[in-house]
Amino acid sequence: MNTNTVHVAVYDTMSDWEIGYATAHINNPLWQREPGRYAVVTVGPSREPVTSKGGMRITPDIALDELAVEDSAMLILCGADTWENGDNAAFGRTARQFLDAGVPVAAICGGTAGLAAEGLLDDRRHTSNAPQYAEAFGSKGGELYVDEPAVTDRGLITATATAPAEFAREIFAALDLYEPHVLESWYKLYGLKDPAGYFELAATEAQ
Repeated sequence: MNTNTVHVAVYDTMSDWEIGYATAHINNPLWQREPGRYAVVTVGPSREPVTSKGGMRITPDIALDELAVEDSAMLILCGADTWENGDNAAFGRTARQFLDAGVPVAAICGGTAGLAAEGLLDDRRHTSNAPQYAEAFGSKGGELYVDEPAVTDRGLITATATAPAEFAREIFAALDLYEPHVLESWYKLYGLKDPAGYFELAATEAQ
């Protein structure tokens, strides 16, 4: 079995809580269809450490110029103050390369701003923090905006800032990380806060 790499972009002021569900469970073999199939690798503007919004200091595994699309299963972009001043524009351009190559991209909060600036929301169903937010960064796909926590269209996952569980659910579905009924139980627990999801997952673990 080959291990596939999920690349997670890291940069100063990144909103670390927006990707916590996704990264933690991609790295956790529990309940997975093929345990150990995926590994998370962080990608920074360079290999210099960055500091998240929560104050965590992260040393990227690789720099953006070392990232090869053909070596990746997905690129994940979270929010950050640095999207607003254009500092992360190179990640938006990389997202275009991924999508052009048929490799999925997932973006939440400010990450969707970078996609909008790159024109990647113009012809795909998408969501963001608000339609006006996406339009402020150049989106011309207002008629394709969907007022939902997370949306997937043609390899592109977008999510609003307040929906990290829904964001993770779409990522897991795209990666085929769990059997469908396991993903449903996962979301029941983490997204809906329904304790029944815990017992369903525990039963899966016992099998």
